[in-house]
Amino acid sequence: MRKDIDIPEVKDIYIAILKEWDEEFLAQNWVAYIINDGDTAIEMVLIVTKGYDNERKTSLLRHGIGTVDAKSSAKIEMIQEELLAMNNEFAVTFFADGKLYDKKYIFEQHTINENALQELPVIEQRGVLIK
Repeated sequence: MRKDIDIPEVKDIYIAILKEWDEEFLAQNWVAYIINDGDTAIEMVLIVTKGYDNERKTSLLRHGIGTVDAKSSAKIEMIQEELLAMNNEFAVTFFADGKLYDKKYIFEQHTINENALQELPVIEQRGVLIK
């Protein structure tokens, strides 16, 4: 029975974390984005985030993003500096082409840092990317 279930593969959808100037706090903050580098919009995007390590875990945060157009991005949340020492997980669920997609993206401990910055698709900035 399990072999009869079609689980579509997520392609061209990424999570990126980049440093961004925050006018409210007058500081550079790490901010998470979802990037749709595909040719089709993704709809009803729901993202559940959490941080964890061997001794601690954060609360689950749920973000209803809605629609992310093709070749565009949407802001998810700001990430506090102390969470960079933890694993940061983003569970993404969305609809596209009449199918339900689901994928987990995990930034492992200490992988979000200035040395890991790279050019990002769609967003014309540098950041840390998980495909």
